[in-house]
Formats: sequence, C-alpha cells, structure tokens
Amino acid sequence: MRYLCLIFLDEQTMRALPPDEMHALNVGHLRLNDELRASGHLVEAEALEPAATAVTVRPRRERVVVTDGPFTESKELVAGFYLIEAADLDEAIAIAARFPGAQHGAVEIRRVMPLPV
Repeated sequence: MRYLCLIFLDEQTMRALPPDEMHALNVGHLRLNDELRASGHLVEAEALEPAATAVTVRPRRERVVVTDGPFTESKELVAGFYLIEAADLDEAIAIAARFPGAQHGAVEIRRVMPLPV
C-alpha cells in the first residue's frame, strides 16, 4: 500500500534553527532517504519551498482564480512529503516516526486511494 506522509512545520521556527542544526536535519533526511530506498519503502520524497512561494488555484466555471499562498490559515504548513510503500498503517507510522523533521512538527499520514481504471 502507498501512503503519503505530509511533514508539517512552523516556518518561523525552522528559520530560527542554527545553521548547523538545519544542516544536520537535512543530512538526516538524505540518510533516511537512502535507507528507505534500499529497503524498498521509498517511492518519492521532496522538500517544498516556503509557503510564501505557493499559489492556490480555484477553477470556477469559465475562469480560474489564483491567490497567493497556501489555502489553509495555519501556523504549521506543509514543508515536504514522502510517498512510501508500507505493508499497513502501523508500518507507515513506524517509518514516519523516523523522519528527522517530525521532531520539529507533525506528520500527517494518508493512504493513497487507488482509482479504478
């Protein structure tokens, strides 16, 4: 089963981290990526640019409304994601608990819904 793991972080808190801590966090994620790739759990993982670079698109009838920023009004915003293969939710939780960024925020785990063809 595939699970999408969304990493939520407070961008202000993350910007305040000392450079050596941020470097260690990034190295930790890269190391974990290698481990998950080797074990067959990793499908894809990426960090995201800050929320200030986001746009929200709302197609409405014959026009498209584009607004700056993320859709939600929240202190913690999506900072990155992992798309993983896991046997079940328990295994997905165990993997998400290993994300270095999780110690600074939260991880939302959602099973990917297969669409009928």
